[in-house]
Amino acid sequence: MTVPEYNHSVHEYADRLFRFVLKNLRNEEAANDIIQDTFEKLWRRHPDVTYSKVRSYLFTTAYHTLVDYTRKQRNVAELEQLESLQSGDHKDHFDLKKQLNEALAKIPEIQRTVILLRDYEGYNYEEIGEITGLSASQVKVYIYRGRLALRRLIGNPEVLV
Repeated sequence: MTVPEYNHSVHEYADRLFRFVLKNLRNEEAANDIIQDTFEKLWRRHPDVTYSKVRSYLFTTAYHTLVDYTRKQRNVAELEQLESLQSGDHKDHFDLKKQLNEALAKIPEIQRTVILLRDYEGYNYEEIGEITGLSASQVKVYIYRGRLALRRLIGNPEVLV
């Protein structure tokens, strides 16, 4: 393809390509960027592309550039969403942990001990009883009372979930 044929193809197909890309993206700036990339790719390969095949080459190239752009935007959006979720989760988790630690410090020691053994360490009631020297029923009572105290101190029990 010669330079005048290239210029003619820009004049002939730019608007059609733009409409094609814009209908798919609905973003005028991105559509302009994709059309510019498409014509840049054609310019780089203009000696290899025949003028009779330029229309097909342009639409194929625009389509592939559009797909690449869409994938890239989706990946960027997913990454940004993941980063915001992770940063938000850490902050919320940190605040929750801080609140819980402050509340645990305010309840009686025996309640704190049995709650930590049950909820953090995963011991059953009998094992906690062996560790603390309490009966299983006493362990249950202290856990129940400790959880009630934590609910009062923290507020909404759903915050812990």
